[in-house]
Amino acid sequence: MYFGVEILSEKRLIERLKESIISCDEEESIKIAKDIVKHNIDPVKAIEEGISAAAKVVGDKFESGEFFLTDLMLAGESMQASSNVILSGLSEEKREELEAGRVGTAITATVKGDIHDIGKNILRLLLMVNGFNVIDLGRDVDSMEIVERAKEINADLIALSALMTTTMPGQKELIDILNSLELRDKFLVLIGGGSTNKNWAEEIGADGWADTATEAAVLAKELVEKKGRK
Repeated sequence: MYFGVEILSEKRLIERLKESIISCDEEESIKIAKDIVKHNIDPVKAIEEGISAAAKVVGDKFESGEFFLTDLMLAGESMQASSNVILSGLSEEKREELEAGRVGTAITATVKGDIHDIGKNILRLLLMVNGFNVIDLGRDVDSMEIVERAKEINADLIALSALMTTTMPGQKELIDILNSLELRDKFLVLIGGGSTNKNWAEEIGADGWADTATEAAVLAKELVEKKGRK
């Protein structure tokens, strides 16, 4: 009987974690994550069935128009905060188990000279929803810095945003750097932003382009999974 109560408690805590994230309640999600750690619940299970499951619901709600940008950002903060609590005491074995279930690692950045990052921030959250470990370098980022960081963390994908026509060349510059360092085949490069289009992506040799962050996240997952099958 006691065992059954323990199982029920575990399922309930994970379900409450999921609900708190969908409700965009960061404070509650942190509290529940601490309870999960306190009760020695499998962290991988908590992340997969609680946080990742919530992320899927949040992504669907955003895509359908039920959630707005503010909701997406608040839910993302709840996801990140609760993840940090659960991951803080993770063993190396559990970390490897968790990483094995990820689609891949992505870097997001807005190119040098461009300080517009709303689209990039939405993409970062949607990539998380789609199973990516995301390293966001922010806005106005130098191309070489992006390349060095991608090498350092062994990224699968680099997602570059450029809103203005004057900063579009930054996307080409990064691809040129990868070519000159003979690293082009190592990283997938996805571009986007208000000033970009499919023709520009083809011209500079990017692996893909998307008109919206939602489309970009789906495309990113397809590209990484396709590359992994080769």
